Amino acid sequence: MSMSSDNDYDYSDDDGEYYYDDDEDMMSAQEDEDSASSDDGMDMDEFGDDFKVPQRSARKTYEIDYDSLPQSAVEKLMSNDIEHISGIFGVEASLASLLLRYMRWNKERLIEKYMDNASAVTVAAGISPASRASPSALGPDRSQGSSSSARTSGLRRTARQTSAPLKAKPQPSICPICFDDTQASFSALACDHTFCSGCWTAYITSKIREEGEHAIRCMAEGCALVAPDPFVRTALADDPETWERFNELLVRHFVASNPNLKYCPYPSCTYTVSCPSAASKSALTTVVPIVTCGADANPPHRFCFGCPIESDHRPVICPVARMWLKKSIPKECSHCQSTIEKNGGCNHMTCKKCKHEFCWVCMGPWSEHGTAWYSCNRYDEKAGVDARDAQSKSRASLERYLHYYNRWANHEQSAKLSVELYAKTEKKMEEMQVTSNLTWIEVQFMKKAVDEVFKCRMTLKWTYAMAYYLEKGNQKELFEDNQRDLERAVEELSELLESQIEPEVIPALRQKVTDKTVYVSKRNEIMLEDTAKGFLEGRWRWNVPVEGFD
Repeated sequence: MSMSSDNDYDYSDDDGEYYYDDDEDMMSAQEDEDSASSDDGMDMDEFGDDFKVPQRSARKTYEIDYDSLPQSAVEKLMSNDIEHISGIFGVEASLASLLLRYMRWNKERLIEKYMDNASAVTVAAGISPASRASPSALGPDRSQGSSSSARTSGLRRTARQTSAPLKAKPQPSICPICFDDTQASFSALACDHTFCSGCWTAYITSKIREEGEHAIRCMAEGCALVAPDPFVRTALADDPETWERFNELLVRHFVASNPNLKYCPYPSCTYTVSCPSAASKSALTTVVPIVTCGADANPPHRFCFGCPIESDHRPVICPVARMWLKKSIPKECSHCQSTIEKNGGCNHMTCKKCKHEFCWVCMGPWSEHGTAWYSCNRYDEKAGVDARDAQSKSRASLERYLHYYNRWANHEQSAKLSVELYAKTEKKMEEMQVTSNLTWIEVQFMKKAVDEVFKCRMTLKWTYAMAYYLEKGNQKELFEDNQRDLERAVEELSELLESQIEPEVIPALRQKVTDKTVYVSKRNEIMLEDTAKGFLEGRWRWNVPVEGFD
């Protein structure tokens, strides 16, 4: 997101960079103006921070370039694609939109398919009935040497047929849906399946509101025609909210069809993020695409562009983060000692390696359980005891997993408790104002410290997920050294935030908290930067197969 200023550059909230609008001449002009200001002997420091321009800084290694788009901007992109196809095929915009939706907004593929067989495309897109889509009506195939104008002439006729429902139709004596003989208004698509306006409105509203459908087909059984946008708009003339919801569904379909775009997953948010540099699976092996949508929200809507995780999971990449979240506490087959993970609710387990059947609860043979699988009462069975004894001999993998999982869960729990910490901190800030001469602005250092603790705990949480999958070696040791330093600094800052406030120690406490907050922020930067550089340089090695790595 960018906001314009009075100077010749724009400021980006996301990355703190300045971008010049035009060429280097503007930069020279700006430098001349700065020189002129200096010659006048004006000291900009006298005007305070409001007139200080931040230094231009480069994008950090762990950050990624992206743009935030409101729904209106996405609708403009859709409109451009529709106009492009409408101009090439010479059809109405509503029909061009149906064609693009059918082809998932792939313009190049649509043009290729349509030029090969216009009849098949229009039928498949729900524009014309199959019975009317003859080669003579929609133009011959490319193999017959027809011109592009001949191919599009039939589609123009289809456009006129599809627009016909907006005009008066021969009215039947009764609606075949509601059988209400008092209805006076009827309409139909190009298939001539006629229904009353009340049924059309109820049907379209239900499809949009309850099913979230953007391709609304004819109500007649077996009819595949799709209602064009003008038809839907007419049916929803008295329901602008449903029409707005319909347009939102179209935007969502457009975004879902474009790998460079992702819809903000936060409820009721209509913003979209464009991030082409993270659109491929190969890119997700070297970068963690954490983005923030442009909605005016506090806290901001931050999520991962590359995977369904709706939180900041830096520094670990998406494939590893997904593996970690899918992992459950494993057990071992009592027969062959192969590691087994439960992937369903049933306790009747079958080892894929040796086909041994056993109970997940007591680890005893399943043959001893009969039909009482749901209330396992074989705790004292000798076979179950022997199985548990055998399993206890090789618990190293489980203990290793629990080592990382417990620390991962601890930081997650501590981060969740930040809400309580915020409340305690705000109370302490009020106490500082009462017991000292500090203003409300001057006690904000406490809130900044809490924000930093929360951010760093989220980083630490995911470092344990990454460390679990890292292969032993010097690189993992360096990674864990950075992890240790950050964790120690975070705990020290947390302890300062929990300490009692005495009036005589407030100045010293403020200095300690401020210094420690800066140090913690620096350690977090080092953790994220070094890990990100390691992905770009290919330094990290995994102890299990990871998607995207050889």
